[in-house]
Amino acid sequence: MQEEKLWTPEFIGMSGSNLLLFMSQYIMVAALPIFIMETLGGGEVEAGMAMTAFQAGAVTCRPLAGKLIDAVQKQRLLLLASLAFLLIMLAFCFAHALGAIYALRLLHGCIFALATTAAAAMAALVLPPARKGEGIGYFALSTNLAMVAGPLVGLLIIGHLGSRALFLFLTGLAALTLLAAGARHLPRAVTAPAPQRKRGFSLTDFIEPRSLAPSLLGGLVFFAYGGILTFIPLYAKSLGLQQETSLFFVVFALIIILTRPLIGRRFDQKGPDATVYPGFAVFALGMLLFSQVSGLALLLAAAALLGCGFGALSPAFQTLAVESAPPARAGVATATYFWSLDISVGLAALLLGGVAARLGYAFMYGTVCTLVILGTALCYWAWRRRQRSRKGTAD
Repeated sequence: MQEEKLWTPEFIGMSGSNLLLFMSQYIMVAALPIFIMETLGGGEVEAGMAMTAFQAGAVTCRPLAGKLIDAVQKQRLLLLASLAFLLIMLAFCFAHALGAIYALRLLHGCIFALATTAAAAMAALVLPPARKGEGIGYFALSTNLAMVAGPLVGLLIIGHLGSRALFLFLTGLAALTLLAAGARHLPRAVTAPAPQRKRGFSLTDFIEPRSLAPSLLGGLVFFAYGGILTFIPLYAKSLGLQQETSLFFVVFALIIILTRPLIGRRFDQKGPDATVYPGFAVFALGMLLFSQVSGLALLLAAAALLGCGFGALSPAFQTLAVESAPPARAGVATATYFWSLDISVGLAALLLGGVAARLGYAFMYGTVCTLVILGTALCYWAWRRRQRSRKGTAD
């Protein structure tokens, strides 16, 4: 029996759109604070406000995005969002005041939430059911690559060519995003709006109840990972390893790339438990090792373990969130998952920062983050046991 094709032009187009959208965001995360402080005369607070404005837009619009994606023609919506994204990036070329930067970042967050949710929902819908876990794993890889390459590209451009070149480059990426979104006409079964059976609004228009459990579990995984993403520059500096931070993310991403084919196939062939439980074990072990880093070798070993564990858990919970809902609710299911991630990473920055300030980074990573991972594993076990019990009762 011939294996169903995974790398279709439609799937490549959605993955490419997602890569470019996240690349632009991570370039901004690294380079925009430098522009605000060195060109606009702002400080750390003003630089942080630009990130806050983006997060406010993304968190606010993510649930609305799911409802909108399921209600209209999906590819047309992605094209309009990509066009708006292009106009916002172009506007940055002419923004010379902090107020304008904040307003654009707020709009950027709104459009980012809409466009990335649409791309992820359509990518999940074009995948063959028998290879959905593997496919969503590869799709998530586009985000991981952007996370590694984006900050490096942003710092190189603004450091060597200046802010105008940075914003022109971002405008070029936005133009490529628009091309990727419309390069291939997707089937009507994927892009057609879901049937509207009722009028008015309810909570289920914005949150998919069937996807809530895997979304919250995925959010807890990202809460633990958010402690690394947010505080690794300060942690590495305290260890005298600030110059090696980029190597951490290179190894982290490389391990995800190398293990992704095996993990995705294992998920599809043996079920989620065969991927998720080992993922929790390796992720917790990596966090413990990360808390004990004293040199470059341990830092890179921790990066490898964390990449393997996180690379197994993140796409697994995204797949479970999408598969828990019918195809007509793919947009809301995807938005529910990403909304949980947005909130979790924001809470990690807020709560774990206080822990690190009072008790140190070793305690934060080795005790708090590790306990969060183990607690999430326990919650997953309880959820799966309840699922099996319900299935047995139904049978």
